[in-house]
Amino acid sequence: MDLTGIRQKVFLDRYALKDEGGNPTEKTPEEMWKRVAHAIAQVEPKGKREYWEEKFYQTMDNFVLVPGGRILSGAGTGYKVTFYNCFVIPSPHDSRQGILHTLSQMVEIMSRGGGVGINLSSLRPRGARVKKVNGFSSGPINWAELFSVATKDIIQQGGSRRGALMLMLWDWHPDIEEFITVKQDLSRINGANLSVCVSDAFMTAVKNDADWELVFPDKNDPEYDEKWDGYLPNWLKLGKKVVVQKTIKARALWDLIAKAAWASAEPGVVFMERNNKWFNNYYWEYVNCVNPCGEEPLPNYGVCNLTSINLAALVNKNGEMDYGRLADVARVGVRFQDDVIDADFYVFPEIKKRQVEGERRIGLGTMGLGDALIKMKLRYGSKESLPVIDKIYKTIRDAAYEASVALAAEKGVFPGIDIKKHLDGYFIKQLPEEIRKKMKKHGVRNSVVLQQAPTGSTSLMAGVSSGIEPVYEFEFIRRDRLGEHLLRHPLYDTWHDAFTAAHGREPGRDDRPDYFVSANDLTPEDHV
Repeated sequence: MDLTGIRQKVFLDRYALKDEGGNPTEKTPEEMWKRVAHAIAQVEPKGKREYWEEKFYQTMDNFVLVPGGRILSGAGTGYKVTFYNCFVIPSPHDSRQGILHTLSQMVEIMSRGGGVGINLSSLRPRGARVKKVNGFSSGPINWAELFSVATKDIIQQGGSRRGALMLMLWDWHPDIEEFITVKQDLSRINGANLSVCVSDAFMTAVKNDADWELVFPDKNDPEYDEKWDGYLPNWLKLGKKVVVQKTIKARALWDLIAKAAWASAEPGVVFMERNNKWFNNYYWEYVNCVNPCGEEPLPNYGVCNLTSINLAALVNKNGEMDYGRLADVARVGVRFQDDVIDADFYVFPEIKKRQVEGERRIGLGTMGLGDALIKMKLRYGSKESLPVIDKIYKTIRDAAYEASVALAAEKGVFPGIDIKKHLDGYFIKQLPEEIRKKMKKHGVRNSVVLQQAPTGSTSLMAGVSSGIEPVYEFEFIRRDRLGEHLLRHPLYDTWHDAFTAAHGREPGRDDRPDYFVSANDLTPEDHV
């Protein structure tokens, strides 16, 4: 496959194997797919390696199955880099040594190719007494600047990927107001994404126009240093006290979030308590942070193990989705990602323990939905598109979970499973009864199976719309770290040339068919 333009540039700069001088030694995607397929298949039993190597290669061919960027750039290279795009590490211990330990872990992960999420709610608020040095704390926002600077100055993978960082703070933290507004000062935290962890109790207070207390654990508690980990429910379960630092109106805080997001595009909002209630592993672990892109709430030392199905590549010549092949690709994708778990280089033993000996988490998602709908001549967000979209994602869901159950029968379940409690999980209860029956009998190989990543660079290389998003615009100038590029969407380009040939003029916006809809054409309701 000969790539051109920005697709070729992304491939060569980000994903092709390079020599010690940084020069690409792979010239085509086929070489990359062969390298990756061979490396990942080596964890299969000896008699099955050649079969699965070929199966993985065939499924990746023509960008039908697109592994996450860290897999594409790292697998089979011989370098000690991670195949996981992102990680969450524990909240820092509330001490200088604890903060620097977290910083050290963050830097080590980033240097090997991973992005990092950290919840800073463990850190005492600005002005709090620090007894051992007879001083006062500068608060989590000042420490956030340290993490931000370190991230901004770290270049990953030989210059192909800059450090990515998510910093979070809970809605109860006394410094939450400063955290919400800090990005309006462009000189402070410009190397990290910021998001607020929002609780159900806070949203109820917003709805009822009630007061909201900003609190922090009692630092005089003799077990504070040992037991406080930044997750308030854990502290309260121990019967520990919190100290109310300030009382505000919940709506005032909610309005502050909205105004800050309008002014500086941050902070994001993550309904973390709801995530924990709906989490597949609700019965044995909790999530306290998300990865830098925000799609995956993760436990401490959890990882993003990502691969995407290119939906646009599965629309046939008649403009119809090939559901049979879609299911086949999903099944191969699950096995591929499960093998990634055993093939990966683990930066820290805690990560290996969480992933290999605990969750066996994978994240099969999609790219190219916007393009697929264009090929099917369906307007994104229209009533006609919704049943088709539902069928696409139910097909993926069912095939993926069936594959994980089959893998459990073949290779064993994920170590952390309690099958009775797992079957009672919010999402698992929505699976078809036939799959649940098989899961009850055999268990399931992966605690988490599906995930929807934004697929920014990988979808650009594949030449399709990103993730589940509509086409951003059909003609635009893209500016990024790789340069400035005038881009015309491939499907639009084909239609544009045909229209020009037929009518002897360039098409205007009104000449476009209804299904050529961009993000700028959609209402918020259509997008949702």
